[in-house]
Amino acid sequence: MFSLGWGADGEAWEWRRELRVWEEDMLGECQTLLLNFPLQAQSPDRWQWRPDPDMGYTVRGAYALLTAQVSVTTDDTEKLIWHSQVPLKVSIFAWRLLRDRLPTKANLVTRGILPQAAGFCVSGCETIESSQHLFASCSIFGSIWALVRSWIGITAVDPISLRDHFVQFTYSAGGSRARRSFLQLIWLTCGWVVWTERNHRLFRGLANSLQQLLDKIKLFSFRWLKSTSATLASNPHSWWYSPMLCLGLV
Repeated sequence: MFSLGWGADGEAWEWRRELRVWEEDMLGECQTLLLNFPLQAQSPDRWQWRPDPDMGYTVRGAYALLTAQVSVTTDDTEKLIWHSQVPLKVSIFAWRLLRDRLPTKANLVTRGILPQAAGFCVSGCETIESSQHLFASCSIFGSIWALVRSWIGITAVDPISLRDHFVQFTYSAGGSRARRSFLQLIWLTCGWVVWTERNHRLFRGLANSLQQLLDKIKLFSFRWLKSTSATLASNPHSWWYSPMLCLGLV
C-alpha cells in the first residue's frame, strides 16, 4: 500500500522521499554513462573541442556553431511536454525522451559506452533497449498503457511513434480542455514511472509488478493534482477507481 502522506509531516516525508529517489535516478544515469568507459592510466586527461579538434575552441568557432543550429519546429508534442501541475523534472525528462536524449542502452551502445551485447532491455524481453521500445513496444513495460486506459475508462490503439502516442493519448477522450490536460498529465506520469522502474531494475536489482507500477501512476498523479483541487484531496478512494468521475470529467 502507498501512503498518501496526509498532514504537514507526512507531506514533507513524501517530498523528501521523492527527492531522494530523483537523486538516485540521477546517480544511476551517471553510472550508466560511465559504465565500461575505458580508463587510460598512461594518458593524461585533456579537454577537446569536438567541433574542431585540430584548432580547438575559439569564440568565433563557438559563435558559428550556435548560429548554424537549425531551430526545432514547435509541434503538438512540444506544447504538451510542459504542464503546470507536473514537477519540472518530469517535463525535462519528457523533453529528453521525445528527442531521444535519454541514456537508454541503445544510445549508450551507439556512443560506444556499452558493448552491443549489453544493450538488451532490462525487462528481459531480449530486445535492444531504445526509447521507442522501452516506452511503447516492450512486452513488459508497454503493457502498462492497457492498464492505464482501463483505469481511466478510454480505448485507443497505440501508434508506433512516441510523439504520435503522446498526442493521441492526450486527445483520446475528446471534449474539453480539462480532459486533455488530465490525460496529458497521466501520459507524463506513466513515462516517469516507467523510467524510474527501469533504473531501479538496472541499478538496484528490484522489480515491481505491473499492478504496482499502476499504483505508482495513480499515487503520483493524485499527489500532483490534489494541491490545486480541494475536491480531489477529499476523495482519494474515488480517484483510485474512477479518476474521470472524481474530477467531474464524465
